[in-house]
Amino acid sequence: QLQLVESGGGLVQPGGSLRLSCAASGFTLGDYLIGWFRQAPGKEREGVSCISRSGGSWNYADSVKGRFTISRDNAKNTVYLQMNSLKPEDTATYYCAVEGSYASCSGYAARRYDYWGQGTQVTVSS
Repeated sequence: QLQLVESGGGLVQPGGSLRLSCAASGFTLGDYLIGWFRQAPGKEREGVSCISRSGGSWNYADSVKGRFTISRDNAKNTVYLQMNSLKPEDTATYYCAVEGSYASCSGYAARRYDYWGQGTQVTVSS
């Protein structure tokens, strides 16, 4: 069974931090480019960040640049999204997704992905 499982979401105060994890099972995460996406109620899904198979290509949405950091640990078959200085507008369901055909993160938000996780909720509120 091929699965992606996100974890680490929760309720956090503005200015706080969370680290999301995306753990793969049933396949090797190192064979895939990884994207993080989020979707807030009533809004379209948007790309948040991307990291390539090698880790040599990455990308961030302008809204999170400088605050979020994507990383991967292929030995643990896990990708992370460290989120700092969180804002209420970061509130959304966060999803990880993987794609095995592209080496670069250029245009990652518009690509079709092979597998998606179930999502983890992030709520930023005082």
